[in-house]
Amino acid sequence: MPGPLIRDLTPAEVQAMLERDEIVLIDVREPAEFAAERIHGALNFPLSTFDPKALPSGGRERVVLQCGSGKRSAMALERCQAASFALHDHLGGGIAAWRQAGLPTVRLDADTGAVLDLR
Repeated sequence: MPGPLIRDLTPAEVQAMLERDEIVLIDVREPAEFAAERIHGALNFPLSTFDPKALPSGGRERVVLQCGSGKRSAMALERCQAASFALHDHLGGGIAAWRQAGLPTVRLDADTGAVLDLR
């Protein structure tokens, strides 16, 4: 039996799809990680409580998963596929690859508590 189908999208691909409102980006990191730094527009569905049935559906946008490095989003995709949800796409390398590509994030300033939207 073949393993799960997982497509690694590049940061540039994900950014372009976000700009065209083609995707809903789901960050599966835990809430503290999401609060500290996230990709603008991402929604938080932590892997620890991840339920594929709770994901947005019925819209024209496709769902793309994302985490810190790509490991947890791949695990979440496997859960989706095991539950017969046809999701296959995630941000290869996660937010680390996003930052490495020089793309902007929303961050929490640890000193002041201010939210910095670095777009």
